[in-house]
Amino acid sequence: MIAIRRQTYTPPENVRTAAQPLYAVGDVHGCYDLFRALLQEISRDAGARSPDAVPLIILCGDYIDRGPDSAKVMSAIVWLLRSTAVDVRALEGNHEAILRLFLDDPAGHGDWLRFGGRETLESYGVTVPADAELSAATLVTLRDALLDAMPLSHDLVLRGLEPYVQLGDYLFVHAGVRPGVPLDRQVRDDLLWIREDFLDDAAPADAIVVHGHTWEDDLPVLLPHRLGIDTGAYETGVLTAVRIDNGQVDVIQAVRR
Repeated sequence: MIAIRRQTYTPPENVRTAAQPLYAVGDVHGCYDLFRALLQEISRDAGARSPDAVPLIILCGDYIDRGPDSAKVMSAIVWLLRSTAVDVRALEGNHEAILRLFLDDPAGHGDWLRFGGRETLESYGVTVPADAELSAATLVTLRDALLDAMPLSHDLVLRGLEPYVQLGDYLFVHAGVRPGVPLDRQVRDDLLWIREDFLDDAAPADAIVVHGHTWEDDLPVLLPHRLGIDTGAYETGVLTAVRIDNGQVDVIQAVRR
């Protein structure tokens, strides 16, 4: 059973938001059951609070790996992107970046399987040998099997993911930003991978940064300069979103019981 848990946070005063109700979703990591429950609650919430507006959902990356249902999560994202009931912006996470490297050069990026790729392959029906070290030929065979099993729509989503989205005084990105570097000069690897240099800075950007990638427990990190919304869904059983609207931040969590 999945329950919904909520929390309210008041950001700094005079913060500009988007012109429409906005929801940002943290790292899903193949947890389709939590993703589906969270989307249902977002739909209910948006319909109750803003019935005449089309809500915007920003997905903050890491849709795949580690959890059991990456293929289902990707199909859900395809459906969302095609829907006229919501606007959707999908950001690139480091796990999507590694999957693309594996698709282009499986022999050179076999470490993806130890990074959660094994679960993703199995979610597409690809059987992975139990060998600790897979040969280059086996990795190529696994890549080819994945390409055969993966719908073209999934591949198109992977190749169309955005590096970041900025709306009003909020910046949405997967991992964070390099402090002191203008947004148009940020390096892609930092947007996907950065941790301590960003997390330890009290003012890493001119905007409030909404990000995933780093988690400690099942609670989001809500600070005046950043909102960390990755809550380790694949381990904690908690997937987190935030609604940002009218100077208020509401936390919405799907909790697996």
